[in-house]
Amino acid sequence: MAHAEAASPLPVGTRHAVSGEGRRPPYHPPDTACRVPTALLLAVLVWPAVAAAAGDAARGRVVFAIAGGCGCHTTSDGPVAAGGRELKTPFGTFYAPNITPDPDTGIGRWSDAEIITAIRAGETRSGRVEAPVMPYYQYAGMSDGDVQDLVAYLRTLAPVRRANRPAEVRIPFAHLAYRAWRLLFAARVNPAAAAPTDPLARGRYLADHVAICTDCHTPRDRFGAPDTGLYLAGTETGPDGDPVPNITPDRATGIGKWTENDIVQLLQTGMKRDMDNVQGLMGEVVDGVGGGPGYAQVPESELRSIAKYLRTVPPVRHQVGGD
Repeated sequence: MAHAEAASPLPVGTRHAVSGEGRRPPYHPPDTACRVPTALLLAVLVWPAVAAAAGDAARGRVVFAIAGGCGCHTTSDGPVAAGGRELKTPFGTFYAPNITPDPDTGIGRWSDAEIITAIRAGETRSGRVEAPVMPYYQYAGMSDGDVQDLVAYLRTLAPVRRANRPAEVRIPFAHLAYRAWRLLFAARVNPAAAAPTDPLARGRYLADHVAICTDCHTPRDRFGAPDTGLYLAGTETGPDGDPVPNITPDRATGIGKWTENDIVQLLQTGMKRDMDNVQGLMGEVVDGVGGGPGYAQVPESELRSIAKYLRTVPPVRHQVGGD
């Protein structure tokens, strides 16, 4: 499969960066106590305007890699982004759609603005809201520059004709339920034009809105919303039903004994500090899914920013599995 040119040595968002940004404090997820009334109030507001993309495909390839190669859209044997991957959840089984530029089964006829709306708001070009198995509520914070670059890269992928498979769900009036879920649990975000450049703030941004570490490493409540009280504390039932480890800096159950270099090594090579290696979805994220780019192709400076940030989040004592 043809790919875009090699990843730019510049960090993601560099061409859009603004100077003078200060250090931001560590991220503390919002209290969910007032989330429902706040969501109802915000329901009267419009979603942020989405500008047409005019991105840089080479930098978009780096965004794509940090986003786990958009691995949910690729089966283990490829082709890249052609959809068909089975995603099992407590609410049923979903099949990721084709996001290659094929005009009939992919996004070839979608405008840049329509693709960006799907990424940030989970809304298709027909106005239908997608199931939150697509973590649009986290991608909502992706900067204008990075999401434009990502769309530019998606347009360089080889078009693959593969029909999308409908979900097999146990939810009455599913699409109305997805719209209600977005209203109640997807906080409105006003993304910046440019991604932050300060290493710690950048690590928070990449972890929360591009690599979306929360999507795998934070448990979910009975409604499928992330449990913010256990932010990044791991879960027994992650993607594909596998346990996902605690990556808070708790010394007993998390990565509190790991150095920044240990974390960077894992993201670059998949090797843990005890020289064991990661398996499953995390292994795919590191190496790339279906031959696409993964963390191994991401500039070290970006991975180091993520490592710096992970070492600053509040430690949570939460044992996952037998490790």
